[in-house]
Amino acid sequence: MAGIGAGLALPRVCPWGWSIALAALAVALWWRRPGWRWPAALAFGFAWAGVHAAWALSLQLPPDWEKREVALRGRIVELPLHEPRRSRFDFRVDDDAAQPAPLRGRLLRLSWYDEDPQPRSALRAGQRWQLRVRLRAPRGLRNPGAPDAERYALMDRLSATGYLRRVDEARRLSEASGLQAWRETLSDRIAAAVPTGGARFVRALALGDTRGLDPRDWSVLRANGLTHLIAISGFHVGLVAGAAAWLARALWWLWPGWGRRCPAATAAAVAAMLGAGAYAAAVGFALPTVRTWLMIAVVAGLSLSRRGWRGFDALAVAAIALALVDPLALLGAGFWLSFLGVLWLMWCLPADTADSGWRARLGGLLGAQGVSSLGLLPVAALLFGQASLAGPLANLLAVPWWSLLVVPLALLGTGLELLYAGAGAPLWRAAAACFEPGWPLFEALADSGLALWWLPEPHWYALPLALAGAFWLLLPRGTPGKALAVLLWLPLLWPDRQLPRRGEVELVVVDVGQGLSVLVRTAGHSLLYDAGPAVRDGFDAGERAVLPSLRALGVRQLDRVVASHGDNDHAGGLGAVLAEFPAPLTAPPEVSGEAMRGLRSAACRAGQRWDWDGVRLRFLHPSADFPYLGNESSCVLRIDSAHGSALLTGDIGEVIERDLVRRAAESADERLRADVVLVAHHGSGGSSDPAFVAATGARHALISAGHGNRFGHPRKPVLQRWREAGARTWLTAGQGALRVRLGAGGIAVETRRQTHPRLWDATRRTDPGLSYRPD
Repeated sequence: MAGIGAGLALPRVCPWGWSIALAALAVALWWRRPGWRWPAALAFGFAWAGVHAAWALSLQLPPDWEKREVALRGRIVELPLHEPRRSRFDFRVDDDAAQPAPLRGRLLRLSWYDEDPQPRSALRAGQRWQLRVRLRAPRGLRNPGAPDAERYALMDRLSATGYLRRVDEARRLSEASGLQAWRETLSDRIAAAVPTGGARFVRALALGDTRGLDPRDWSVLRANGLTHLIAISGFHVGLVAGAAAWLARALWWLWPGWGRRCPAATAAAVAAMLGAGAYAAAVGFALPTVRTWLMIAVVAGLSLSRRGWRGFDALAVAAIALALVDPLALLGAGFWLSFLGVLWLMWCLPADTADSGWRARLGGLLGAQGVSSLGLLPVAALLFGQASLAGPLANLLAVPWWSLLVVPLALLGTGLELLYAGAGAPLWRAAAACFEPGWPLFEALADSGLALWWLPEPHWYALPLALAGAFWLLLPRGTPGKALAVLLWLPLLWPDRQLPRRGEVELVVVDVGQGLSVLVRTAGHSLLYDAGPAVRDGFDAGERAVLPSLRALGVRQLDRVVASHGDNDHAGGLGAVLAEFPAPLTAPPEVSGEAMRGLRSAACRAGQRWDWDGVRLRFLHPSADFPYLGNESSCVLRIDSAHGSALLTGDIGEVIERDLVRRAAESADERLRADVVLVAHHGSGGSSDPAFVAATGARHALISAGHGNRFGHPRKPVLQRWREAGARTWLTAGQGALRVRLGAGGIAVETRRQTHPRLWDATRRTDPGLSYRPD
């Protein structure tokens, strides 16, 4: 596992030939040189990770197929998600000669956009369709603290994402069939049988169908640390396996003669494995269920071998088995949380409390919750950037209540429904009735001060120190110096936020796709300039990119928010940001647009200025009598520090740029010269007037644009113009979030993809635009 982790941590994937040769050498060393088995295992894991990573990346869409329109036939392999303006579904292309060679048998994630939901409602899991689609390789935004979509695509072996073209030509080839169709049919029966809101949770717990959960539900679950229970946790699989083993034992007790042919212990082990496998199939072979089923299968196999195995040995064999089957599973949070959680409990808790009294059992329950909360906190904090203070209490209530009452009722109802249609409805309603009374309590906990504690992004050494601290704290009573163990948690819970010093300023251009959002930080203040786009299909850059970046950077409050103008690609995410970080909003006078609806703002006007921590900020545009004209009315903000200056230009065009040059020539107070310039309007052809470029004398030109955007931003002549003027260009589409520090040591620029390289980095396979590779 250490070798696999090292292989996946590489900034580039190891070539096929080297990986296969190293794996063969490692196997030979293991077989022929017993003294070299540790190095051989390490080398084999390293090579095995390289083989799987290279194979998964080879499945992704080749660059020359980007944006092609192709006709495909295939099957919907997962439950479609229907939203107000689109439906999303996973589509497996047929593996036959009639399909394009690079896409045969590949998994695609497609979207069907249509204001009318009626045509899209025909999509069902298990159906075969003929579709015309436009595709692109999996690609995501790269920001501090935000999810890495490219990593998830690699884990899922996703070849491409895309959307339907000519939806009127989409043709269904066959009706729904197979396991996924059965799941969707049962999910519909639950929705019809349970008239209350608890139906969405019964569907999630019984079948893994979380499509009915809205953002508020997920927010409550995250705040209470309960997502692991709703998303079909390993505990549920173990519960089914235990029930199957108990049933086998009961049958053997009723008919003892069966024991002559097959021992009861063997029958229980096989029944547990089969029961867990059946449940994994019922919920669609989701990764957590497959992982748990594999662990149960390993333990059952060890039991059948009739050899003495310790619990730690069984856990190690299960981890090794999963790592061999799918080494990319180590990229997922669930792998580490599952195995580390079991490991902590096995190490800390007594092996058997069955013969103890109720007080001992209650103490064991509380101890298990405390051990798991403390032991998994470092990993959860690093993986998710948050800690739920309400989590221990919420789990103490939800784990026994949901897992021992709600889930069994839901599963029993599903089993009865398979035997006779309609038989499961009473049990589903009972499961919902048991679930619903406790939900308001969890909502209250989520809205209290005990909810999420967001943590800044720590350094790499914070996790091993925190794990060592947890180990120290969980040592037996009487171990000296336990209070000192808390100090080992400080780099994780209170990391250095790397704030600018007095007189210094930092700019962070968040990667929001085709839009703009810039964080301006001084020693004690923070300003957000725009918040990216929000579109009706569900993507909100304020929620998905800006807020995670602010939290990861350790921003505790915003002192001012500036909307450069009212266009959606700049102001769409403001609602989500202001809901989390209430702050005074400044925008152009008489600003309009749907993105600004319901938001109250003060006007930005040329000449307004203020000082923060030795840094001077001033608006250069619009003037007091300037009407609102959309892009041309953008608030232009100048930032002057003791170590350099920056200019944020919004979406102004050449006319306003020339006017700024004219005003700068007429007044010494209207300076334009700046070390760092945010290129106006994402580098469009109507911006970056030559006179303006020359007047700024910029050393660094920052461009926020989306990969492969339909506008062709940034334009080649614009890039050439800035480069010929002596500026180095930086682009979020190719480099992720840009972090610029104007400090005593000079001007330093970091990019997210440069400081956090990943072997699945899409920019190495599909250069954004092929003509404007970063300097």
